[in-house]
Amino acid sequence: MKMSKWALFAALACGIPGVEAGAQENMLGITRVSHLRGACDCGQVACGCESEEIGGEGGSCDSACDSAAAAGLGDPWKLFADVEAIDIGGWTNIGFHNRRMKNFFTYPGKVQLHQQWLYAEKAIDTEDGFDIGGRVDYVYGTDGPDTQVFGTNRGWDSGWDNGSQYGHALPQAYFETGYGDLSVKVGHFFTLIGWEVVPAPNNFFYSHSYTMYNSEPFTHTGALAKYAAGESTTLWGGYVLGWDNGFDDNGDAFLGGISQGVGEDLTLTYATIMGRFAEARFTAVETGYMHSLIADYAVTDKLQYIIQNDILSSNLAGGATARDVYDINQYLIYSINDHWSLGSRFEWWSVARDSANYFAPPTTSGRVDVYAITAGVNYKPNANIIVRPEVRYDWASGPVDDGIQQLGLFKAGRDDQFTFGIDSIFLF
Repeated sequence: MKMSKWALFAALACGIPGVEAGAQENMLGITRVSHLRGACDCGQVACGCESEEIGGEGGSCDSACDSAAAAGLGDPWKLFADVEAIDIGGWTNIGFHNRRMKNFFTYPGKVQLHQQWLYAEKAIDTEDGFDIGGRVDYVYGTDGPDTQVFGTNRGWDSGWDNGSQYGHALPQAYFETGYGDLSVKVGHFFTLIGWEVVPAPNNFFYSHSYTMYNSEPFTHTGALAKYAAGESTTLWGGYVLGWDNGFDDNGDAFLGGISQGVGEDLTLTYATIMGRFAEARFTAVETGYMHSLIADYAVTDKLQYIIQNDILSSNLAGGATARDVYDINQYLIYSINDHWSLGSRFEWWSVARDSANYFAPPTTSGRVDVYAITAGVNYKPNANIIVRPEVRYDWASGPVDDGIQQLGLFKAGRDDQFTFGIDSIFLF
């Protein structure tokens, strides 16, 4: 990496103040807005947060969640005691699915450890002035290889595999500073893009959408600032070294967005990354633009509706299409009580057949449209355990030979499949 970029990051880390203590953050250091990659927001019934302060970060989500837990789920158990304001915890995620899919479901027919997750975090507290914090996350399991950086072919956690299915990853390692309403994190951190996330406890469903796995970045390395512009408005902006890479200098891109509460029941979020996603010395030059636009609406105190649209357009060095993808994802989540929730997801994921990153060789016209409908249940016997059974049906339209089969989503000669899965999460 060029020293000038390290100097820029160091200056940002030391010189930019951060978010006030009242702002809500989830266990992954991601802002507590449910549409920001699945974090728990006030009013997100999937998390059991039914605060009156829906939309925006000014509400009392923590107190609402704590009271709900005390009333129905009990007090959460922690394996590690906090050490000097450092929160140490994690979870164990074990599951089974009967079909192979190109979205973390790569080991069908086996009871498997998806995620053995550990984290250590010192959250910033700027109520009394300037503060410094940070976070490190580690994961081992069958989700490990997919969580590793792949923007470069050296360094960081790329290649920390253990056999053909299991592996290790270090998806977050960053410092954060703050003062007042402005903060900045510098290092390796999760993206702002999308609603679903890699960490299991922050998703309603066991399986993932094609959009999340194939069209969105997981992590970035760089600097990201956040500004709480009001009770219902949050702004992000920063510079990152490409897409899903470690600390190798593998691109130049802007990462940012805005979250805006509209009334008490609706929150809109726009998140984007644009610029150079990869450089030729590691993989191939790819430049482009993508965004994720999400509306999160609390229909009632118990029913939540989320709709998401992603658009991804990028080119190779010679101008050929690297990726041309768009999609619409819709979620309905109904909370029966503190223990039981029901959910459904419908996805339409469309990819152009001249996208070189998906088809080899790419064709010059037409699209492959992939659809998936998922129905699932979340059962929480207490504050530390989540059980998530689900069924899903996937199908696609387009030529099986040069379209669907090249995507590798289904068995040879097939353009649809049923999948059953169930997993459990034990938090500690």
